[in-house]
Parts: sequence; structure tokens; C-alpha cells
Amino acid sequence: MDAIELLLQRQSTAVLGDPAPKAADLNILLSAGMRVPDHGGLKPWHFHVISGQGLQRLSELYVEATTEDLSSMAGLIEGTSIDEHALNDKIAKVAKMPFRAPMIIVISTDYVEHNKVPQQEQLVAAGCCAQSMQMAAFALGYGAMWRTGTLAYNETVKKGLGMAEGNAIAGFLYIGTPTKVANNKPAKDYQDKVTYWK
Repeated sequence: MDAIELLLQRQSTAVLGDPAPKAADLNILLSAGMRVPDHGGLKPWHFHVISGQGLQRLSELYVEATTEDLSSMAGLIEGTSIDEHALNDKIAKVAKMPFRAPMIIVISTDYVEHNKVPQQEQLVAAGCCAQSMQMAAFALGYGAMWRTGTLAYNETVKKGLGMAEGNAIAGFLYIGTPTKVANNKPAKDYQDKVTYWK
């Protein structure tokens, strides 16, 4: 697959199983992440590679964060209580989330103070890391899904990952082997998204 074919055919893969990328392939993914445009050469990102027992640790962190959020929401609304059945359903759902793939790479910022490179640019660079790693996974025959959701913005999750205060999660990149052949998605038309100045 050449580079143009890769760019035009890449798509997300939601249903993933074993095997996860082997060590040599993981090195390629991480190297692709390090190759992105980077104003000032700051490398303002960090990668957490989560697999094996790490997925269970992430599951426990998700449960902790969700339990805290639901408890605080109930506390904010006077006279309300948490529906135990709904709480259990929500907790069971978030507990399963890390097991949707055999490997997750969490891409986060590691902001660097710089007078010419604002944090917004550094966040975009971290997002480019996620995109490049997803593209590399696709090129190697793996499937990948870039996810965010409320847990990407949760302070308990960030703290549990050891992130410094004020940093952001650009995404959770779920990676594994596709468990079924995906239908090729039709190309999206770009005509109404382009303005030409001549």
C-alpha cells in the first residue's frame, strides 16, 4: 500500500481483538508518532502504552472516575439520590471499555512553556501523533480506533495516568486485529468544505 492509497483508504475499526501489535510493530507506531510536525521541536506529548494487566488497571481507574462523577452530580442536586440500578449499569459499561482492544495508547500533552508556540499548537501536535499512529497501524494491517469521550477530560483519569496538572488527553488509540472484514466506507465529498482564492 503506497502513501496516497493509505491516506485515501484509512478508516477506523471499532471491533478489535488479539493479537496486539508485536514489539517491532509497536516501535514503528511510536516512531510514527514522533515524526509529526512539531513547531519548535518541543515534543509536547506523552504516550502511555496500555496492554495486558494494564487494561485492568485502566478499567479500575475508569470505574473510580465515574463513581466520583456520579456521586458529585447527585450531591449537586439537592434531594436527589443515585439510582442504584442505573449506577451499576454505568459502572459495568465503563469497566468494560478498556477491553475493546488488546492495546490502548493514550496520547496526552506534555506542555512546554514557549513564547512562540501556544498550548493550542502543542495540543494539535499531540493530535497529529494519534493520527500518525493510527495510520501506521492501518498500514501494518492492524485496526485502530481513536476515541475520546468524557473520560478524556476527567481529572481523576489524568491524575491516575500521572499527567501533570493542566495537560490534556488528545485521545485513546485502541489498537488490535480486526475481528471481521469492514465494509469500505464511501469517500466523503470535499466540495462544500473548500473555498478557492485565485
